[in-house]
Amino acid sequence: MSIRGLKKKQPKTFKVRIITVDAEMEFSCEMKWKGKDLFDLVCRALGLRETWFFGLQYTIKGMCTWLKMDKKVLDQEIPKEDPVSFHFLAKFYPEKVEEELLQEITQHLFFLQVKKQILDEEIYCSPEATVLLASYAVQAKYGDYDPNFHEPGFLAHDELLPKRVLRQYQLTAEMWEEKITAWYAEHRGIARDEAEMNYLKIAQDLEMYGVNYFPIAQNKNHTDLLLGVDAKGIHIYSINNRFSPNKSFEWSSIRNISCSEKELTIKPLDKKAEVFKFFSSQLKVNKLIFQLCIGNHDLFMRRRKVDSIEIQQMKAQAREEKARKKMENQRLAREKQLREEAERAKEELERRLFQLEDEARQANEALLRSQEAAELLAEKAQIAEEEAKLLAQNAAEAEQERQRLELTALKSKEEKRLMEQKMREAELIAVKLVKESDRRAKEAEHLKQDLQEAREAERKAKQKLLDITRLNYPHMAKYPQNSPGDSRDANFDKGSIKLDLKDIDLKRLSFEIERERLDYLEKSRKFEDRLKELKSEIHALKLEEKQAGLYS
Repeated sequence: MSIRGLKKKQPKTFKVRIITVDAEMEFSCEMKWKGKDLFDLVCRALGLRETWFFGLQYTIKGMCTWLKMDKKVLDQEIPKEDPVSFHFLAKFYPEKVEEELLQEITQHLFFLQVKKQILDEEIYCSPEATVLLASYAVQAKYGDYDPNFHEPGFLAHDELLPKRVLRQYQLTAEMWEEKITAWYAEHRGIARDEAEMNYLKIAQDLEMYGVNYFPIAQNKNHTDLLLGVDAKGIHIYSINNRFSPNKSFEWSSIRNISCSEKELTIKPLDKKAEVFKFFSSQLKVNKLIFQLCIGNHDLFMRRRKVDSIEIQQMKAQAREEKARKKMENQRLAREKQLREEAERAKEELERRLFQLEDEARQANEALLRSQEAAELLAEKAQIAEEEAKLLAQNAAEAEQERQRLELTALKSKEEKRLMEQKMREAELIAVKLVKESDRRAKEAEHLKQDLQEAREAERKAKQKLLDITRLNYPHMAKYPQNSPGDSRDANFDKGSIKLDLKDIDLKRLSFEIERERLDYLEKSRKFEDRLKELKSEIHALKLEEKQAGLYS
């Protein structure tokens, strides 16, 4: 067979994109495949065996529709795009998640879908419950809380709370993280599948969990109502209240559900009870409601029957898997505990070793300080000994100085006494000199008077002599030549010589008096200088006496 022949026999395919809550996959789908063929391919790729909860959903003309399993994919009204996108979602919900969700993958897919519905506010949840659910979601994602690893801000990029709750309370992101972390820290030791199961067990008790809502009218006058379909039955709600149904029909109390165009009829099991009829806006909506009712009713009846062999095997495997996981978790927990204990022991040993090293270091430092202190004390002792010797020498010198000062003081006293005696003698001499000076001054004054009197007498005598000369020799000027009267002139010259001699004696006397006066002044000046020297010596002696007193 040629290669060209093989190529001709290959089936025609088209691309399909399957979108789960946390991943995307692409497959090649044959043209002749039915919806179940594509669905089985996706379930095999996911490793999913509990297929009856799920379906492939697509959106056409703004309405969400489920892919029919018994019809060809291309024969259904799917979007005309390449690749064709389908959402792999849970179509039906279990009544009790812990009993019905057997596989871990099933549980994980339900966890992701319910978590997204709560965050998108498709399922209402109180703020307190959202914080608790967020803590289980964090436990499933991050494992056990470790304050050394999970530092403040590690949840900054995780979406954990609905925006409605964030708007309702004026709390910062740090405050919300603190509240979530407080619950998260208490979930220590819980594995990922346990955390997800605890999340679902809390979520299944919420009023809007697992309910598909459709707008309907109770009569042709279009009284607006909401019809909800879930695992327990059909519920009728007012348009503004999705929490408390006005009327409920459990699957066990419904005998028949029929759908004709836009009309939906619910017949209770009690034939006497009233038959309820509702109207929807479109035939497609009626068909979708009818499909969901049939699927939920089938599951409701299936839960109340004996499990099939396949289900029994799956439950047995699930129990074995849970037991194995439990043992594995216990073993891991024990190993973790032993490892933590070993780490704590190691940390304790390291701490003790560090403490011992620190103590040894401190002991060495103390020893070095002691040695340094001993050397310092030895140096101080040597210095003290030298200081003692120096002090002894200083004491001896001080004693000698004291003795010298005592002698000096005695000498000073003697010198002071002598100086006082000299001062007294000097004062007596001064008094005598003053008296002598007064006496000499008086004598000088008398001599001056005598000198003046003698000068006055001399002046008078000269005047008289001149007068006599003029009277006796009037012609003397006319006859200057020598005459026989030269002998008289000679006698006159002798008289004048005598006068001159007398004048010379007076000058000599005044000169002597002046010289004695100068001698007296010189002696007085010398005496005053001597007095000043004596005063300065006395002052110096007084200062030495004061210093000697301070030294003593």
